[in-house]
Amino acid sequence: MSSLEFAPPKYVQIVRAIQERIEDGTYPVGEMLPSESRMVREFGAGRSTVVRALQILSMQGWIEREHGRGSFVRGVPQQTSERSHAGASAFDASEEAKKSHILTAGRSPVSAAVAEAIGVPEGSPAIMRQRLVLGEGEPSELVTLWFPLDVAEGTDLGETQPISIGAREHVQMVKQLRPSKVVERLCARLATSAEREPLGLDEGTPVLGITARILDASGDVIAVAEVVLPGDLHELEDSYPAV
Repeated sequence: MSSLEFAPPKYVQIVRAIQERIEDGTYPVGEMLPSESRMVREFGAGRSTVVRALQILSMQGWIEREHGRGSFVRGVPQQTSERSHAGASAFDASEEAKKSHILTAGRSPVSAAVAEAIGVPEGSPAIMRQRLVLGEGEPSELVTLWFPLDVAEGTDLGETQPISIGAREHVQMVKQLRPSKVVERLCARLATSAEREPLGLDEGTPVLGITARILDASGDVIAVAEVVLPGDLHELEDSYPAV
């Protein structure tokens, strides 16, 4: 595969398959989707990948997830989108040990880009949490989450042990902070040396870089997510009305 032929990651393939089944009536409105275990077997994916796809479908309005019961079809949203929502997914995703490795966590000075996103001077301290996400056993994404000190205080975000429920649920549970909006920026560029090593990339390999601000209802920053996707493994696609 050339570096310009992007293949969608597994969770995007699952999202698209379920969207198509809702659109053609295979999964009628109001009915329960197959169990996560069944989807794991059908799609040949890990449970965390299936959960991530369901989280995206829920955020987009295709399904409604009920704790302890399952996922139910809501129907085709009025405005459909097939974007991966990589920033929100990075904030939501479980840090399952078999699917990701925590590379580093703790207090760190912010870069100019993160400082602008958080709204603090460059070099100010924040809590940084970086993990390498694996797909089919190989490096697939590099995710770095940044948290203002007041958000991270009293949480496990600065610790190196995995947070099995994911950063979003952890912050909600400990600090009662709920995300209301995600502002995401994407650019195509070459991987930096700091990104090439964990992702196993050659010099000159293109990547998709996503920076997302996760905001609460008051517009305050809960977290900033930086996601690096190798260009030869990922594709992002969007669909929207032409009016």
